[in-house]
Amino acid sequence: MRALLVVNPAATTTSARTRDVLIHALASEMKLEAVTTEYRGHARDLGRRAAESSDVDLVVALGGDGTVNEVANGLLHDGPDPERLPGLAVVPGGSTNVFAQALGLPNDAVEATGVLLDALRERRERTVGLGLASGTPGSDDEGVPARWFTFNAGLGFDAGVVGRVEQHRERGKKSTHPLYIRQALQQFLKDPHRLHGTITLERPGEDPVEGLVLSIICNTSPWTYLGNRPVYAAPRASFDTALDVLGLSRMSTFAVTRYATQLLLSTPEKGPHGKHATSLHDLTDFTLHSKVPLPFQMDGDHLGLRKSVTFTGVRRALRVIV
Repeated sequence: MRALLVVNPAATTTSARTRDVLIHALASEMKLEAVTTEYRGHARDLGRRAAESSDVDLVVALGGDGTVNEVANGLLHDGPDPERLPGLAVVPGGSTNVFAQALGLPNDAVEATGVLLDALRERRERTVGLGLASGTPGSDDEGVPARWFTFNAGLGFDAGVVGRVEQHRERGKKSTHPLYIRQALQQFLKDPHRLHGTITLERPGEDPVEGLVLSIICNTSPWTYLGNRPVYAAPRASFDTALDVLGLSRMSTFAVTRYATQLLLSTPEKGPHGKHATSLHDLTDFTLHSKVPLPFQMDGDHLGLRKSVTFTGVRRALRVIV
């Protein structure tokens, strides 16, 4: 087997020595080319090159969720090919690694490499669905390029938190769970729309859902992890279905306390619920519109402000070694 290993040297939980050990382990089982990313978007370019090449059977992403997202977008630059789904393997190296953990991989690069090598020997793989977000025709965001996401996206409050965390990372802070909690509190205190939502969800053949403050789109469950604890925003979300949505129409102090508690106590059977919560399951096509520009994120990557985003759930998009 011929494989391309895409290595993010800034991966927060793997040292240079650990990465060297992992590369040697993988190279012992396949014909491996290892490339270290040098700029934002490099992993995407490498994934696209691999998809267009007849010499690469598999791309292995060694990094966090951002690296995985870029590789997936490169592999799917021309869309999924039903006759030859792109092959992806993941070695987690970030602080959270939601996609890898949702696949059932250990949240440790060395252990995950061992699982990957066993999967290759035993020819274990699965096909997963992904989400696709694009600019809405006729909107101010019509020309925004389409982009795939592997586990979640968000318009509104949660994306604002992601943006705040990225600002701190650019100033040299490490991406830690306490940092996310602090920035969530800051976003809550300063969000001007938390009591009167500006987001409307539209889907074919159904009444619109109006007045949302927060909209979380899940491609799998759990939504994220707090330390080692899984958090379920949409417990029924799955790589085998289309997309799930959790929307909140009010974020007063009382409502936030209630829904935050429900998230912390969420299980694979029960997520947030109540008067101001909307949960939708297995949506193939829908659009989020906002009266004002709001923060937008995909797979933990802040993508600026948007007023309208169209989402598509694609059930068979990637072939994953696991």
